[in-house]
Amino acid sequence: MSAPTAQNAESPGPAGNTENARAALEALRAEIAKAVVGQDPAVTGLVVALLCRGHVLLEGVPGVAKTLLVRALAASLELDTKRVQFTPDLMPSDITGSLVYDSRTSEFSFQPGPVFTHLLLADEINRTPPKTQSSLLEAMEERQVTVDGVARPLPDPFLVAATQNPVEYEGTYPLPEAQLDRFLLKLTVPLPSRDDEINVLTRHAEGFDPRDLQAAGVRPVAGPADLAAARDAVAKTSVSPEIAGYVVDICRTTRESPSLSLGVSPRGATALLSTARAWAWLTGRDYVIPDDVKALALPTLRHRVQLRPEAEMEGVTADSVITAILAHVPVPR
Repeated sequence: MSAPTAQNAESPGPAGNTENARAALEALRAEIAKAVVGQDPAVTGLVVALLCRGHVLLEGVPGVAKTLLVRALAASLELDTKRVQFTPDLMPSDITGSLVYDSRTSEFSFQPGPVFTHLLLADEINRTPPKTQSSLLEAMEERQVTVDGVARPLPDPFLVAATQNPVEYEGTYPLPEAQLDRFLLKLTVPLPSRDDEINVLTRHAEGFDPRDLQAAGVRPVAGPADLAAARDAVAKTSVSPEIAGYVVDICRTTRESPSLSLGVSPRGATALLSTARAWAWLTGRDYVIPDDVKALALPTLRHRVQLRPEAEMEGVTADSVITAILAHVPVPR
């Protein structure tokens, strides 16, 4: 049974709105699980990004359901969605739109590109050159697109979910640090466990078709009103001075790490606080605790640091550095 949403509640008060929104987002996670097996952390990360108005970079080897995950999210939401397959010949105007001459009026008119949507799936984003990658920067940061000197606002909510494969280097263009920093979260999509993989095969043997999510029973269970109520509630989630200091101490320690040539910026610290607040609210609290910060530290910070070449040669990873920092920084009591 679908959870009640803010749209169909009968004159709920603020508390009712909040509880309905939380129930709708919990139902959203359950709905995605009808199509995607064993990727609960990635599903949760996508929900957190929606609450924080942030964008998500999904990284994993081919065949682990990165694209299916985003498509299932779109099918579970009453939101408009578009998909762009990033290729080496993709042009910026193919994403943002362009001016088209109308012979009937003898004037140029703007034809919106696929970026004018609520949820944009940028599939294999690192397969397109930097010029085309950068066409998303203004959209992701300013939530608008400027063409011929005219700024055109994007719909609200607006979320970019981009995928990339870490093992394919030929014909790829790694995202620069400035663009990586535009993503709120970098979620790794791992290979499934043995039991989960058996579950996947069983579903396919029983007729599951990943191209037909409607037949799999995936239905919209949340919409813009739920997201708006949830975001209002997250904005009211309290943060003590001690928690704010804890976030700052973690980020400042990354800037002093001998394994890193680039630490977390103040924007990264702000992002960590935002994701921790969203996670606190999702778990039923109206205040942030240190465990919330720890839970979101890796996906929020791993793409905002840069390893020194010598550390990378020794097998050090961004995740291992951040994990060590979390173990080292004193936790507020």
